[in-house]
Parts: sequence; structure tokens; C-alpha cells
Amino acid sequence: MTTHAYLEASSVLLEQAEAELAVGDVRQASEKGWGATAQIVKAVAEERGWEHHSHGSLHRAVDLMCTETGNDDIHLLFQVANQLHKNFYENWDTPENVRRALVAVRRFIELVSPLLR
Repeated sequence: MTTHAYLEASSVLLEQAEAELAVGDVRQASEKGWGATAQIVKAVAEERGWEHHSHGSLHRAVDLMCTETGNDDIHLLFQVANQLHKNFYENWDTPENVRRALVAVRRFIELVSPLLR
């Protein structure tokens, strides 16, 4: 995929996550929130030529973004999104906590988007 395609997918997935949460599907909201996060990381990584085809490579890309920007909030917000991914499998989180996590995902996207040209 191209940088633009990853960026567009991130936006669509975040909208879908919020829609899923609105109808009470916490599991799908969680996975789509994680997907929105992963896609924006892939967009930045694709543009910079960084590996981004595994879960581990996404973590390494986030580390590089933190180093580049000096902003450790990028890492913290990514970890919140990673919890959403876990929730898809475990389904232990509450709708309110997933709502809070989606706010964090939106903030993550806001912090990371300026890294794109």
C-alpha cells in the first residue's frame, strides 16, 4: 500500500471504531481503533522506508518516531491503542474505557500526522 492509502485507511477505521462503539460493539470498536493506529504508523514508516509488516516492526517505528520528535507521548498513546488490540481477543474492557482509548487514538493520530509530508 502507499502512504496515502495507509493514511486514508486510518481515518476510515477510526470512524468505524466510533460507529461500532455507538452501537455497543466494544470488540469491533477496539480492533478498529487499533487498526486506525497501526495504519497511521504504517503511513509514516512507508514514507521513511522503515519496516512495518509485523507487530514488532510497528513498535520499532513508534520508537523511531519518539526519537525523531522527542515526544514520548507517542509511545504512551500507542500503548493505549495496543490495549485495544488485546481487548479484541479478550473482550474484557468496558465501553467507557474503550471510548477513552479511542480519544487517545485520535490524539495519537494528531501527534503523528505532522510527520507525514
